[in-house]
Amino acid sequence: MESLNLIKNDPWLAPYKAAIEGRYQYVVDKEKSLTNNGRQTLSELASGYLYFGLHKVSKGWIFREWAPNAKAIYLIGTFNGWQKDDRYKMNRQDNGVWEIVLEEGLLHHEDLFKLLVEWDGGSGERIPAWIRRVVQDEQTKIFSAQVWAPENPYNFKIKKFKPNTAPLLIYECHIGMGSSEEKVGTYSEFRKNVLPRVLKDGYNAIQIMAIQEHPYYGSFGYHVSSFFAASSRFGTPEELKELIDEAHSMGIAVIMDIVHSHAVKNEIEGLGRFDGSYNQYFLSGERREHPAWDSLCFDYGKNEVLHFLLSNCKFWLEEYKFDGFRFDGVTSMLYYSHGLGEAFCNYGDYFNGHQDGDAIAYLTLANKLIHEVNKNAITIAEEVSGMPGLAVKYEDGGYGFDYRMAMNIPDYWIKTIKEKKDEDWHPSSIWWETTNRRADEKTISYAESHDQALVGDKTIIFRLIDAEMYWHMQKDDHNFIVERGIALHKMIRLSTASTINGGYLNFMGNEFGHPEWIDFPREGNGWSYKYARRQWGLVDNPDLKYHFLGNFDEEMLALISSVKNFQDTPIQKVWDNDGDQILAYMRKDLVFVFNYNPTKSFTDYGFLVPKGEYEVVLNTDATRFGGFGLSDDSIRHFTQFDPLYKGEKKEWLKIYIPARSAVVLRKVKAKATTAKAKTINSKTKK
Repeated sequence: MESLNLIKNDPWLAPYKAAIEGRYQYVVDKEKSLTNNGRQTLSELASGYLYFGLHKVSKGWIFREWAPNAKAIYLIGTFNGWQKDDRYKMNRQDNGVWEIVLEEGLLHHEDLFKLLVEWDGGSGERIPAWIRRVVQDEQTKIFSAQVWAPENPYNFKIKKFKPNTAPLLIYECHIGMGSSEEKVGTYSEFRKNVLPRVLKDGYNAIQIMAIQEHPYYGSFGYHVSSFFAASSRFGTPEELKELIDEAHSMGIAVIMDIVHSHAVKNEIEGLGRFDGSYNQYFLSGERREHPAWDSLCFDYGKNEVLHFLLSNCKFWLEEYKFDGFRFDGVTSMLYYSHGLGEAFCNYGDYFNGHQDGDAIAYLTLANKLIHEVNKNAITIAEEVSGMPGLAVKYEDGGYGFDYRMAMNIPDYWIKTIKEKKDEDWHPSSIWWETTNRRADEKTISYAESHDQALVGDKTIIFRLIDAEMYWHMQKDDHNFIVERGIALHKMIRLSTASTINGGYLNFMGNEFGHPEWIDFPREGNGWSYKYARRQWGLVDNPDLKYHFLGNFDEEMLALISSVKNFQDTPIQKVWDNDGDQILAYMRKDLVFVFNYNPTKSFTDYGFLVPKGEYEVVLNTDATRFGGFGLSDDSIRHFTQFDPLYKGEKKEWLKIYIPARSAVVLRKVKAKATTAKAKTINSKTKK
């Protein structure tokens, strides 16, 4: 076999050629076994949701389920008093498949039901694995499947949508938290109240968490029970579809946070012991339960499980028109250890035989399938170990993700804020962390996501300001701690967003420094929703300082979006000096200058840049962003000739840089300069 491009592009991978090629061949062989040696496509294979589950047909209903260990299955529900009834007894087919055909009138829209599954030695009520609608009774808190066949199903206005990925600017969000009221927000409220904010702020994608049904609201959607059901606590399937359609009409892509790394342990609500066996969907023995997450681990080596998960990917793309997925917990899938206790210090740690080849094959096939179904789909891996090839094309020997999360960056910022004095913030270190990535893989950079906002942790703004936020966020209240926090909040975000090579992500509300942590209703807080919402009134209030951060975020994204394919433009370091705490770099015609020094401002600080005229296009210290306005940003800056650099076509750009601030300058195009000169000459002559 000729070396794969993954190996060709990284000579350090050459010693692991056999392992990389072995993984690649394993995927090839697995795809052949799934598709009957290529007689059908992956997309055709992954249409299980059209066969399994409940479907309305011309003369009634048909329902199918896979339960190889079952001896008998009955549908029980509101239509038969929740009792065993031979009219609703399923028939066993081949390969552990069960089927029942029901006449018109035996089921109705919004009927509640479950399966009564019997096996040798026991029985239990179960929610169908392929069901598309699950609801919870408000009084009893019991979950049931629901027949969902409205007379007027939602009809998408926008049939095809192409996401804008130049660059990809993601607003990570949670529907239930989207309300400012102390309650669970809805799909419709999010569509009406939050989407317009996302559009105004300049994000071109939303990444929605907790879509797949989960029994415990406080799990943040990570303990999934029903993989094909959109969570009913936020509304109906039609309302979710309308939200996605509305987002598309605004030019906003909709990415789903999909959880295929594990499943909730619940047996009545979830897939645990669905047919009475322990290993229908999940691994056996010690590997069945996740050691850290109190959940069950899928058996990716079983073709029926791959069929279930691949069909789940296609279902969300086709039925709801999601534009792609952020795969959660990829590190946990890649390694037998789930990445727990692993250091990942060198390349050998990725090829030492501790990797789960079946999980790797599933992730690769999932990416291949997703892009087969929708060539413009977006896939993102949440992965912390740094596994090479994760965001490299399948045909080049990679796993096929479009992006990987740059999870080192938020860890770096939190560690810096917690452990270092302001005088010890080194620009060389900041530059390294924000630009250190594999050349052949695109990343999603972010300063903080929902992970950094959970109770027990703190958001960046709360770490910087803490309790002072409760007393000193009035616009005219001057407080050193608050002013420091606001200044660094903007600089941290600009450092992160301006160095992207793929996309940028922010969690809902963090753009304006949403106070406090996220804490879902639980017994420990009296089942309160106080910290499981977004206080939009804070950023909307002109008398508070939150709008300064919101305004900055909006202008920062507008600047990035103004450069065509900003993410692909080369990043050239111009200068860094850890003593002065100054960092400067260029992207195309933009010069980014940071002064992390907490006390020293610099006059006529010089950098060698392409000669010409430069204008200020963004300044963190501007008064409209809550800064001191120490610079006159209307002044244009001209480079100064230095004979020592005559052959390099560079000259000195000397500017005033206030302490703890950043400024972005743009080189004025020659035509604009010439036109301005002509105007001045014309006025002089008159």
